[in-house]
Amino acid sequence: MLQTTRAFITKAGQKLGLDQAAIDKILQLNAEHEFTITLDDGQSFPAYRMQHDNSRGPYKGGIRFHPEVTADEVRALATLMSFKTAAVGLPLGGGKGGITVDPRTLTSAQLEELSRKYSQYLHTHIGPDKDVPGPDVGTDASVMDWMADEFEKLTGDTSHASFTGKSLKNGGSLGRDAATGRGGVFALAELLASVGLAQKEVTIAIQGYGNVGSFFATIAAEEHPSWHVVAVSDSVGALYGADGLDVKGLTDFKAARRSFTDYRKDSIEHISSEALLGLDVDILVLAALGDAVNKDNMRAIKARYVVELANGPVDETAHAYLSKQGTTILPDIIANAGGVIVSYLEWLQNRQDEHWSEEKVNAELKDYMVKAVRNLTKVAKNEKVNLTEAAFILGLRGLLDKPGELS
Repeated sequence: MLQTTRAFITKAGQKLGLDQAAIDKILQLNAEHEFTITLDDGQSFPAYRMQHDNSRGPYKGGIRFHPEVTADEVRALATLMSFKTAAVGLPLGGGKGGITVDPRTLTSAQLEELSRKYSQYLHTHIGPDKDVPGPDVGTDASVMDWMADEFEKLTGDTSHASFTGKSLKNGGSLGRDAATGRGGVFALAELLASVGLAQKEVTIAIQGYGNVGSFFATIAAEEHPSWHVVAVSDSVGALYGADGLDVKGLTDFKAARRSFTDYRKDSIEHISSEALLGLDVDILVLAALGDAVNKDNMRAIKARYVVELANGPVDETAHAYLSKQGTTILPDIIANAGGVIVSYLEWLQNRQDEHWSEEKVNAELKDYMVKAVRNLTKVAKNEKVNLTEAAFILGLRGLLDKPGELS
């Protein structure tokens, strides 16, 4: 992911006429925090907080708890956040955090201890005007509440604006849980409208039916009756139904912590996750983890449009191949920006001591997403580049010019 990110930034810099020294400066992170957290029972876990750029505003980015978290992954994600916030017009910078841990192996007490110790270590480097972390893979509102509470105990800050993605009772925002999935729906709808497919019947396969994938599916079903989700996958299996799937029923099924391998319904076929990637559908939504589409499986992709709701799900080699085949990739920088947009709105509410309605939050989110996709397609057309290259150009312009918002 780090290699792919740097390659796209380099290409964008060259397109804008920057020399290698200027590009290298943009690639460099402002600060890297690598440390080890040791629990009272003796377990130790590598931990990270990477801060890439704060020229537009405080560093912003989630914290992921996952057994495959590495320093390079967090560096890549921090860099992507800088470009993401700039590309969608937020007055924020880019950062990212992580702990190399499988949170499912910890008790609630151990998870709380891990979260609080992470906040303890970083409390002098974060805060409402410095760095505002939020949730990511493997973390949720409970983790954010623990971290924010620990930060407030250590610093005396009572604004609740040090972390986002908190519970509602602790300053969280309505609409945050669904934000990334809902933002993806807004982004895809605008993209399809730009190519004359707004009202056309389309088929969709979703890799990764977790929080983001399930919200994308249910909101799409509510707002776009002509979109038909025909395949979904979780970490162990996938389902296919040529006539469409009951996404609300599948969401309820997953809420009971059940695997798709246990799902039974007439006309629904069990397939592998790899088979899902190769289905002949109009749209493939990637909502799992990074590098899901790579040199080993890229030739199987038949979808005309790929939506990157995960971070870095298409690697550099696969991206080049698919682009040559005429596949349109809606890049993660724009497609999954709904989470950071609503995190920004939560931060604003905390700073202003306000609590907005879900309707207001969703309306603000839609405005940001629609504007971002329109800017994206405009840059792609004017610069004669694909959407991913356009997104990095858009982000780089934001970083170089440092506007509060793009037009």
